Amino acid sequence: MPRTPKCRKICRFPDYYSFIPEDAEKDILETIMISLDEYETLRLLDYENLTQEECALRMGVARTTVTAMYENARRKLVSSVVEGKRLSIAGGNIEIDKERNSIQISIREKGENAMRVAVTYDNGNVFGHFGRTEQFKVYDIEDDKVVNSQILGTDGEGCGALAGILNIAKVDALICGGIGGGAQRALQEAGIKLYAGASGSTDDAVDALIAGTLDASGEANCDHHDHEHGEGHSCGHGGCHH
Repeated sequence: MPRTPKCRKICRFPDYYSFIPEDAEKDILETIMISLDEYETLRLLDYENLTQEECALRMGVARTTVTAMYENARRKLVSSVVEGKRLSIAGGNIEIDKERNSIQISIREKGENAMRVAVTYDNGNVFGHFGRTEQFKVYDIEDDKVVNSQILGTDGEGCGALAGILNIAKVDALICGGIGGGAQRALQEAGIKLYAGASGSTDDAVDALIAGTLDASGEANCDHHDHEHGEGHSCGHGGCHH
């Protein structure tokens, strides 16, 4: 049987997922895809100025693997810029690097049969802006009952980092108010189901989810952005701290 490929570690999910040439005809625009692990090599080597050996250590792979991913990513990036193609980031065999995540997550162990739901939280209510939430209230649900809940701080991180925090916390679903396109993509890459457009009490929202009356939606945009921000915006940045 073929060996399962080893996951490549990334520090966080990106805040931006799509880049489009100005004045391009979007309906006929060709798209070039860069995977999340390829993106991470560009970020570490060209943005953080690490060596390939340091990058390989961060990502938990061989230096030759880093070289191959980096060269492939650079070719795609150059082709996108020179030929005026859409550049999109998605996919890849990745996992969030728990050791280098900027927030030390303290959360109860998730039960084997539990569904874990996070809700953007502010004084008992659903906070209206995913990218600026300072807290999540996290609920563990078993047999259609909440068996545990606790508050999880975000330390002021931005969209991509927040998706990584929820991924590390083993969250299965997120309930929130407004959310932009980049954050939606980050949650999708993290394998987290989205219930957007919620308001009112967080407890009531979770009860509605359990009852099956809370709609899953990815259409609720952050209310302070204009209509263009769906193509990978950022609602405040949080870097990868070392």
